[in-house]
Amino acid sequence: MIERKTKYNLLYDLYQDLLTDKQKQFTELYFHDDLSFAEIAEEFAISRQGVYEHIKRTERLLDEYEEKLQLLAKELRLNELTCQLEDAVNQLNDQGLDQIKNLINEIKAIE
Repeated sequence: MIERKTKYNLLYDLYQDLLTDKQKQFTELYFHDDLSFAEIAEEFAISRQGVYEHIKRTERLLDEYEEKLQLLAKELRLNELTCQLEDAVNQLNDQGLDQIKNLINEIKAIE
């Protein structure tokens, strides 16, 4: 499975337009810029607990968006299938051609 920080960076990239400005700021500072709760709290003159709650709420929202829309899952699956397709093309023989056809069908089936 994907590391937590990487997961939320990817989810943020996909769903950032659905977040408020404050959620975007906190998420970017915490996940992209790797600032601590204390550093963010100092910058915004709020408590570390307040920062923690903002981050957790945003994580829950990103998880909900992904659960409903599955954009990250689809992107990861497409990347996986593309790699398999490249491998099959590199092995181009009868078996490789059948594998290519199957992979293309799988890619088409992803909605």
